[in-house]
Amino acid sequence: MPRSADRDASTAPGPRGRWLFWLLAGLALILASGVWAGGLFGLAAQVLAIRALPPDRIDGLDLGAYQVVIEARPIEGLTDNTSGLTYSPATGTLFTAINHPPALAELSTDGRVLRHIDLVGARDVEGITHVDGDRFIIVDEGKSRLNWISITPATTAIDLENSPFITLDLGTVSNMGFEGISWDQRRQELVVVQEMLPVRVLVVGGLDRAVRGQGLGIELREWRPEGWAGHGVSDLSSVTVHDLTGNMVLLSDMSSILIEYSAAGQPLSLLALWAGRHGLRDGVPQAEGVALAPDGAVYIVSEPNLFYRFDHPASAVRD
Repeated sequence: MPRSADRDASTAPGPRGRWLFWLLAGLALILASGVWAGGLFGLAAQVLAIRALPPDRIDGLDLGAYQVVIEARPIEGLTDNTSGLTYSPATGTLFTAINHPPALAELSTDGRVLRHIDLVGARDVEGITHVDGDRFIIVDEGKSRLNWISITPATTAIDLENSPFITLDLGTVSNMGFEGISWDQRRQELVVVQEMLPVRVLVVGGLDRAVRGQGLGIELREWRPEGWAGHGVSDLSSVTVHDLTGNMVLLSDMSSILIEYSAAGQPLSLLALWAGRHGLRDGVPQAEGVALAPDGAVYIVSEPNLFYRFDHPASAVRD
């Protein structure tokens, strides 16, 4: 037998290697199926809780009434890995995070790229949130790090080695760590979501004071929805806090939904990102970032580079 054939035979996986491969593949499939099924069961509980609310409730966004006005518009100039999203009242524009290669982009409210901003020293940027003025916070999933950055009209590149940061090392599983962040203007706190294993929402207080050199009284707590169903989703990909009401809006890619909660954790409304719902011709694939504008418009970006806008028919947000 030729030597090359000998080498092929010697490097081919034996019966034990093949058995181990199929065992691991099976376990992964069972885990994924369990996560999905658990999310579906919890989602049903959230829907029932929302339907049980009084019909005259006026304490939220009323996501169930929203309709898509921009659907699946490719973001020209961005081809891959569009992730987190935030709205800046200071500029009236959106900013999105791009994880590979690490960068940021400023977008118009109809999904056009206004500028591209390189990030030096980042590994896997998944989320961005506006704080005030030209100040933003980004989350690097690869480093479990939060960086405070400044984006002025002249900014074209940012070196993270020169920006304040804090590391939240909570033992997250690789590529299933911190996916989204949002600055809570009412409470001056940062909300961070972990993708899965476990799905959770963390609230970090005292960060801005610490960055400004006004003390190190940082507080970390976990926020959970009311009821036995917990978050009721298979994963979390983004979060935004509604400035007007203080309500929490969570985005799930695997469950393909957007859910609004009161600050106390009561589910209030739901926007399903499925084909045939809310005017969508097709479902939203891999929804990664969500942002809210002061007029109530809901913006969503999906990976790699699709842009969506949803509006309330009344063109005004309930308060």
